[in-house]
Amino acid sequence: MLHEYREVISKIKVDNAHFAKIFERHNELDKKITDAEEGREHITDVDLDTMKKEKLRLKDEAYTMIIAYKKENNL
Repeated sequence: MLHEYREVISKIKVDNAHFAKIFERHNELDKKITDAEEGREHITDVDLDTMKKEKLRLKDEAYTMIIAYKKENNL
């Protein structure tokens, strides 16, 4: 997720427990979605769609936090 911000993400994860939780949940969803799409896990299309929407929402939230962190820290 947001690989171009790797250094900033590492810093925020240490300083912000909420961000760390968002990041972890996003990665969990990414794995479940990949497993479902590749046939290793069986879930309904509705559940898959719900997971994809949650993953996108988390990514948007994380991105907003990254941009704010960069601005606050003049990065």
